[in-house]
This record gives sequence, C-alpha cells and structure tokens, in this order.
Amino acid sequence: MGGLQCLAGLALACSSAGALTLPDAGSAAALRGQHTRLKQELQHNAFGRPLVLRSTESADGLSGDIYAVVAHPFAKVGTGMKSPEHWCEVMILHINTKYCHAMAEPQGTTLRVHIGKKTPQEIADVTRVDFRYRETISTRTYFAITLTAKDGPLGTSNYRIRLEAVELPGQQSFLHLTYAYDVGLAGRLAMQTYLATVGADKVGFTLVSPGGNAPPIHVAGVRGVVERNTMRYYLAIDSYLASQREPPATQLEHRLQSWFSAVERYPRQLHEVERSDYLAMKRAEVLRQQTLY
Repeated sequence: MGGLQCLAGLALACSSAGALTLPDAGSAAALRGQHTRLKQELQHNAFGRPLVLRSTESADGLSGDIYAVVAHPFAKVGTGMKSPEHWCEVMILHINTKYCHAMAEPQGTTLRVHIGKKTPQEIADVTRVDFRYRETISTRTYFAITLTAKDGPLGTSNYRIRLEAVELPGQQSFLHLTYAYDVGLAGRLAMQTYLATVGADKVGFTLVSPGGNAPPIHVAGVRGVVERNTMRYYLAIDSYLASQREPPATQLEHRLQSWFSAVERYPRQLHEVERSDYLAMKRAEVLRQQTLY
C-alpha cells in the first residue's frame, strides 16, 4: 500500500489532458486578465480566502490549478520562490514529501525529491523523482518557474509543475500554481486500488451534482486526490512566504506550524495526522535534508 500512497501523494495537482504541455512563458497581462475574470469567485467562495481551485480528468491524465491572491508583495514572492533551495523548503512541508535537495548539475539545477507515506520512512523505502528547475521568464512585475520530471512511480510520467505570479496593487500578488503528470494503465489501476481502500472515504473541494434532485456532493475519486494535494502545495507556498517575515531562527518552526494550522481549516479533505506527529516527523525530515542522498 505504500506505493499507492506515494502515487496519491504525487497526484497533488495533476494537469494533463493527453498531450497537454505547460507553456514556457506567459505574461503579466494574461495573468492579470485571469485575475479580472475570476474576481467574483476570488471574493466569494467556500475557502475563506481569495482562492479558486480547478480540476479536470481526461483519458490520459488529470489537472489541477489554483489561482490565489496572497498578502505578500511581489518582490518578496520573487525572492522567496525564484530559488531551487527555497522550493525544497516549500515542498518538504507537504505531508508526503520525505526529502528534497537542490543539485547544481551541468545541464541545470535538479530537485531530488523523495515521496512516500504520511508517516516517517527511511529514504530507501520511498520513491525518488528528479525535477529539473527552470526560471522560464522574469520581469519587473511577473515571473514563471517550471519544474519537470520524466518519470514517476507506478506508470506515471512527464511531470510538470508551474508557478507564475504577477504584481497586484496594495502590496499583494496573484499566483497561479499548476502541477501536471501523465498516467498510464498501471497508474490508473494503482489509483483505483488506493481509492477502493485507504482512500475510499476521501473527497475533494468541488461540489458536483450526483444527478436527479439530489443535493451537490464533494467530488471524490482521482479528482479528489488532485484537489487535496493541490491545496496542500498551495498552502505550503503561502506558509513559506509568510515565514519570511519572521527572524531566521524561527522561520522553520513558523512555517511548520502555519502549514498544519492551514490544512486543519479543511479537516474533511485534509486532516491526516495529529499536529504533534506532523511536527516531529517534519523536524526530523528537515534535519535529514542536510545530508545528500
């Protein structure tokens, strides 16, 4: 079951509609236009914050996107996120991430990420995925970063993570986070097993109609997996950025506490372990990141 939980952990915000690929570069104007189009949803939603979550499923993959206004100046967002090392500090907050280390290599920077269960594990027992880091565009008011990986566990491949951000008035920023992968037959069979066992009672955030006169229900299945993990990673980014206001000596503890408090705002979807267990596990995993595996 560990491999299935690993696959579910990687399926955090999968965006893949067959041959869909993420564009290398957007623009400040395009992202501001999206902000304008989503204005009403950002102001009125079930999340209690200016956030819009999208997810879709196709024959070959899944997709998840988060659009959010954050109370962080654009310059601070850029300083925080335009760094491979900082991405590792973000990714380790996710409950399924066991290890992350940025490697400078001749072909560019690689993030060596290990994904596993929601409980403590040895590095030898988890799955490694190598993401190539690229800053695809950066201007005074806009940037886009992509992380790509060729292979993942259990029949998954072609992972793409993308974060773009644009400056907003009032010392705020507008973020768009996407995480994508392709999934083959083996991956779908593994996910079906997960959803029929330990993931059977889990749901996402989107309300869908079951048909007839029945009231809307929360989406389940693989879209639920995508939505839960998309939210976990968005909250990791927001918690990391918020921690940068703290003294360096207290930043790690601040973001660990902040991330757990944030996910507990949505217990139906995101509660997995108790705070003390999460904190003990993550403190040990952060310490382990000082060693190269």
